Amino acid sequence: MSPEPAATPHPPRRTYSYLGPAGTFTEAALGQVPEARDQIWRPVRNVGEALADVVEMRADAAMIAIENSVDGGVSTAQDALATMPGLRIVGEYLVPVNFVLVARPGVRLEDVELVAAHPVAYAQCLQWLSAHLPEHAHLPAASNVASAVGIVDGISDADAAIAPPGILDHYDLELLAKGIGDNPNAVTRFVLVSRTAPSPAPTGADKTSLIVELPEEYPGALLELLEQFATRGINLSLLASRPIGDALGRYRFVIDADGHVQDERMADALLGLRRFSPKVIYLGSYPRADRQIVRYPERYSDDVFIEARDWLRGLISGEPEA
Repeated sequence: MSPEPAATPHPPRRTYSYLGPAGTFTEAALGQVPEARDQIWRPVRNVGEALADVVEMRADAAMIAIENSVDGGVSTAQDALATMPGLRIVGEYLVPVNFVLVARPGVRLEDVELVAAHPVAYAQCLQWLSAHLPEHAHLPAASNVASAVGIVDGISDADAAIAPPGILDHYDLELLAKGIGDNPNAVTRFVLVSRTAPSPAPTGADKTSLIVELPEEYPGALLELLEQFATRGINLSLLASRPIGDALGRYRFVIDADGHVQDERMADALLGLRRFSPKVIYLGSYPRADRQIVRYPERYSDDVFIEARDWLRGLISGEPEA
């Protein structure tokens, strides 16, 4: 009787850090990652802690918010990516910013006088609150979830809280109203960050993220930086400045460019940036969340760059021109 084959060992579970506790928009973004399902989700208190988990190998990847369609770039995330080496963005995910108004079971909307909310969430719901609770007062909270957790734990004096819809999956709360955000099209963009590794293969619907410093302050310096992309037909979907912090008036630029590092035009642009800038931080090339194919004029196709390089090589080697 032949022995039974040995059981195939299960691969170790991966750990993903995210801004907690459970019920946050960041958790909703992590829920969009197929490879994160049935893995270990590690809630943390801030972006810096999430990225430190990755660098120090407590987590395999971290989900962080990087941009909001209403408030713009998330400065804490941009600054952390600029100053913490050894990180790569490997994917992006979009989460609609919807808010609900919740309270302890039995509380009615007409009972609400004091509303707990993170200041950013409060500002994004102010029109609804003014229309439906014109005499309310605001109690600032540390986070969108903390506003509701304080009510559940009985440590908050608030009658109701503004929170993400996911809070209802984790806590016994009364739903007083949903869809209370003033901008129904508000979206937050999240990125999944891992340790330095090769970028995912190009899909044709890709984005490349960079952080670039100017060599010095002089008229046209920023234009010269932007020309590295414009002369190669590359569109920028994000251009934001952040202070470097070593002197007044010194800035670094956070850039999202349409395309992949393996595209000839993008590779050529990065070479131009490297020659121009004293510091270029490559954060990664990864599929766009909207999967929209990147369009560009034919004169910027890979074949054109390859032909031009072959032509120059022929000139240098002395080959006769056709």
